[in-house]
Amino acid sequence: MDMDFVAKRGLVLLGCGKMGSAMLAGWLEGGLPVSSVWVIDPNPSDWLRGTGVHIGGALPEAPAIVLIAVKPQMMGDALPAITRMGGGETLFVSVAAGTSIAAFETALGAQSPIIRAMPNTPAAVGRGITAIIGNAQSSAAQMDLADALLSAVGQVVRLEHEAQMDAVTGVSGSGPAYVFHMIECLARAGEAEGLSPDLAMQLAKATVAGAGALAEAADESPAELRVNVTSPNGTTQAGLEVLMSETAGLPPLIQNTVAAAAKRARELSNG
Repeated sequence: MDMDFVAKRGLVLLGCGKMGSAMLAGWLEGGLPVSSVWVIDPNPSDWLRGTGVHIGGALPEAPAIVLIAVKPQMMGDALPAITRMGGGETLFVSVAAGTSIAAFETALGAQSPIIRAMPNTPAAVGRGITAIIGNAQSSAAQMDLADALLSAVGQVVRLEHEAQMDAVTGVSGSGPAYVFHMIECLARAGEAEGLSPDLAMQLAKATVAGAGALAEAADESPAELRVNVTSPNGTTQAGLEVLMSETAGLPPLIQNTVAAAAKRARELSNG
C-alpha cells in the first residue's frame, strides 16, 4: 500500500486548520495530485481554496484514507459526514487530541481500521514529531501508509499501546509551548541584565533553536553536550548550579509540568 494507492482511491481530510493545512501542503509537495484530495471544512482558508483540491461536494465512496483533523469539540458535528465509510477498507487516521480509538470504533464500527496520532505544532514548518498507534484492524501496510503520510511534516514514532499517548501529549504534544515559554523567560532574563528587548529575544530564539538542532544532529547525548560546554568554575557552571537544582531547579519543574499535562490528557480521554 503506497501513495499511488492513495492517489487512485482518494484521500478525505476532515478539518483543515493549521495542522490539516500543514499536512496537506506536505502531501501536495510530495506529489499527491490535487484531484485525489477532498476536504471537508466549514471555513476553508484562502490558501486551501487556492490549492485546487476538492472542497465539499460529493465524496468518494471508499477512499483510501480519511484523516480526521478537527478539534475535539467539533467531532460530534463532523463525524456524520464520514460514518458511512466505516467497516470497510477505508483507513481512518485521527490527529484529534483526547479522542480515543474506542470512541472512533463506536462511531465508525469496530471493524474499521483506525490509527490514532499525536502530532505537534512544529509540523507547520516540517519539524514536527508524531506518535501513532493503531487498533487491531489496522494492518502493517496501513500503519506504514499512515507513517508515510505523517512523515510529510516531520518524524514519526510508533507506540506499543494507546495509554502511552497521554505521556506523548505531555512531552511532545504540549512540549512546544514549554519551549516557547522558556524562550520568553530567557529573553526577559537578558533584559534584566541590560539587553534591549529585541536583542534579548533574538538571542533567546537563536540559542534555543540552535541548541535543539545541535542536540538532534550530534552523536553525543544532550548530557554529554552539556558537559562539553561547561568549564569548571566557569559561567555556564554558575548558571547550571541554579537550573539543575533537584529541589528548586528545572528537574522537578519539568517533571511536574509533564505530569500535569499527561494527567489532563487522561481526564480528557476519559470524558
